[in-house]
Amino acid sequence: MRISSSLKRAMLVVCTVVAATSASAADIGKGKAKAAMCAACHGQNGKAMIPNYPHLAGQNAKYIVKQLRAFKDGIRKDPIMSGMASGLSDEDMENLAAYYASMKP
Repeated sequence: MRISSSLKRAMLVVCTVVAATSASAADIGKGKAKAAMCAACHGQNGKAMIPNYPHLAGQNAKYIVKQLRAFKDGIRKDPIMSGMASGLSDEDMENLAAYYASMKP
C-alpha cells in the first residue's frame, strides 16, 4: 500500500503537534504556587533583592531544570539549594522552570 505525500505531510504535522504538546506540558500555575518557597531568596517576582542570589525571572527553563537537578543529585553543592531541591519532583522542577521562564527578566 502506498501512502500519498499529502497524507505523509498531515501525519508529520500531527506528530509535530503531539511532540510539542508533550514538551510543553509544564504547568506555569503549579510552578507559581511552588515558587512561594523560592521567594525568600530569589524575590517575589523572581528578582532577588540580595546580590548573592540569582534572578530567576526570564531565565531559560532548561537551564533552571538542569541546575535544580544538579543540586538534587549533589553535582552542585549548596546547603540551602541542595535542601530545597531534594524535595522537588521532576514535575515540580519543570513547572518552576516554566513559571520563571515565562516572566520578564
